Amino acid sequence: MNIFRSLIGKVWQDPNAAEVVKIEMGQLYLVRPGNIRSSRECIYNEAMATVRRVPAIEHNFQLVITRVYEDGDQELLEDEDETDEERVFLVSEELEFRSGETDGEPTFIWRDLDGDVDELYEFVAANANEPTRAFFETCMYRAMYERKYKISADATRDADLDQFIWQPPAPTKAKGKAVNRQPHKGHTDPEALSEAMGNLSVGNSSVTQSPPRSSTTTRVPKTKAPFQSASLPAMTAQEGHLFKWDFDAEGFVNERDDLLVIKIVERTNGDYNYWLMATADDGDVVAHKITSDMNPRWAQKTLSLTWNYNNNGQHESWACSFQTTEAFVAFKQAFMSCTWEALHRSPFSKVKADEQAYVMSSGAEDVEMRDVEDEEEDEDEVESELDPEEEPSDSEGEEEDEDDVVPPLGQGERNSQLTVGYKGDRSYVVRGNNIGVFNHSGDNQVKYYATISKIATPKGKEFKPHEVMLHDQDSKMILMNPLEPHSLYNMDIERGKVVEEWKIHDDITVDHIAPDNKFAQTTREQTLVGASHNALFRVDPRISGNKMVDSQYKQYVSKNKFSGVATTESGKLAVASEKGDIRLFDSIGKNAKTALPPLGDPILGIDVTANGRWIVATTKTYLLLIDTLIGEGRYAGNLGFDRSFPANAKPMPRRLQLRAEHVAYMNHDINFATARFNTGEGQEENAIVTATGQYVIAWDFAKVKKGQLDKYEIKKYEDMVVQDNFKFGDDKEIIVALQNNVLAINKKNLKRPTRTSLATPSTGLRSRSNIVNSPY
Repeated sequence: MNIFRSLIGKVWQDPNAAEVVKIEMGQLYLVRPGNIRSSRECIYNEAMATVRRVPAIEHNFQLVITRVYEDGDQELLEDEDETDEERVFLVSEELEFRSGETDGEPTFIWRDLDGDVDELYEFVAANANEPTRAFFETCMYRAMYERKYKISADATRDADLDQFIWQPPAPTKAKGKAVNRQPHKGHTDPEALSEAMGNLSVGNSSVTQSPPRSSTTTRVPKTKAPFQSASLPAMTAQEGHLFKWDFDAEGFVNERDDLLVIKIVERTNGDYNYWLMATADDGDVVAHKITSDMNPRWAQKTLSLTWNYNNNGQHESWACSFQTTEAFVAFKQAFMSCTWEALHRSPFSKVKADEQAYVMSSGAEDVEMRDVEDEEEDEDEVESELDPEEEPSDSEGEEEDEDDVVPPLGQGERNSQLTVGYKGDRSYVVRGNNIGVFNHSGDNQVKYYATISKIATPKGKEFKPHEVMLHDQDSKMILMNPLEPHSLYNMDIERGKVVEEWKIHDDITVDHIAPDNKFAQTTREQTLVGASHNALFRVDPRISGNKMVDSQYKQYVSKNKFSGVATTESGKLAVASEKGDIRLFDSIGKNAKTALPPLGDPILGIDVTANGRWIVATTKTYLLLIDTLIGEGRYAGNLGFDRSFPANAKPMPRRLQLRAEHVAYMNHDINFATARFNTGEGQEENAIVTATGQYVIAWDFAKVKKGQLDKYEIKKYEDMVVQDNFKFGDDKEIIVALQNNVLAINKKNLKRPTRTSLATPSTGLRSRSNIVNSPY
């Protein structure tokens, strides 16, 4: 490497030289060793590779792969929502950078730290000569040296750089599945902790790690604590490092260079008012009240916790990392038990041991779920990654018939509910006491069809439905009237009129409704399921008098506060509550076969797969995914709808939540709409969709089942999203109801969350333009 010393000196010692070395021409590939169908995917057919300095952050460098356009190509891409023109990687040891050879062509290879564990990037530098390639490799090792030691690499010897030359790991023998990486042991120095925080990165900078301190680096200002914690007893206190997400660096930055004491204190003994504190020798550094809105996420690999903090309207992203596995586990247990106590206002120690284990298991990450086959991606999914469809712009100059003009609505009304048709290829959106009807016109478009206006009881009293459900092959719609909670109302969709009032019971209210089974709405099934705050019952409109079926009614003594009901294809029921618990029933009128304890947060809505295997429950800040398969014991192989889980083998709930840095970019409180699986007879569920604020969010269900809980895609709109759901029988098209609009989007057009995709409003909404300004 000494042959390059004089050449390197010319560029390395010039701090104004942004680019250190460049290879002008090559190709970039994404390599997936475990995927037979697309093991080597071409990302850029023509690209250049550059090592450049990170602006204003000394001793940090980036490996940048930039797409090279042929004449005329760039103009064709100007109208795209998000042009993927470059991939940026912070140079560090974690990249496991190395040189190689593929099919006789020289290559540079490094890990995709934002992808699956075995995915690699490969840059083929076929046209670069050997000295250029060696010079490029040397510059990469010098960049790693500077980042690690935070000193100039000018005085380095070849031997100093040998430590960065990647060596393949020794084969590990293990029974069954591959073992996880060994956790941190003993005390880790600050540099290693800073490197480990790379797994908390976001966006194109796949390994944006904690930038070093220097004269050009701005130190994050100390947060003023609302009280002093020195005199308060700590629930737990562990040594660790504190980080804050830096928007300019796009990474977590050390709040302080020294070790801090990360602890949890109760401000007043017995009031369940807990605070997360970070304390130094000179006093408290931060004090954040522990609530569900913190959006806490745990990472075993980095022994770290990330969370959000609303600082006077600015959503910040924070992280702390611990010195040992024991410290990480102790802090996590204390944090989760204190969170539970703050929500329930009662001691966690009084909870049964098996229920404590259930609550604690909800914080685990990266755990593959039981009995999941490693299936290959289907053709459509691979195609969508290679060539995502561009959303065409709205039609221009299209003439509208008078019947197409959407009539204006009263001032102040907003869309409030969305229900997607099962048979008639239509969607219905509730707005005040009107219901807008929209056709799915193909090619991911919706078209205004009609308005059912001035919803009223058969006696002519107008009302605003607060829950609706399609019924009887989409020929009817069942409406819930908040002014008459003991009744349901049957609306004839073709006539656009409420034709019947169904009195359920004189003393029992109808708070929630659901179809008899998952696909009952596609049939002539007349009965449906109803729920009050503490009762389940069947409704049959064909019987005289009150429509509740007395033989299929069960009232529970406790105040359950039921908040939602979902049914499987065979008619089994999952029932959620505002207290956060979930009950599984094989039929109405019996006790629950399974009662899953609450984590503490109220459940706002619930959905279940057709076969009953999976449940997704929605809370304000996270989705709770539960596998109902009983894995051991006498009833192993059965579902929790049919048999009870053994006390020592309850399912392990998984939280689907947004990364803390993504929430910081979005800069608003998370408030999820009810999450849904895609639905279709004979169709396997492969996606989960929800919304918060201006964002539609979808998880790849196959990846989620493998433990990849934060592999979601996102789309931002200019208006707030009210509800969204998949078109029936379609796992690609999502119908979206905004406050003042209705549209459709192909799931392939959702983007990987980056600073750009989270901050830039989307364009080209697929809807009639007049719906926005003249809502139905």
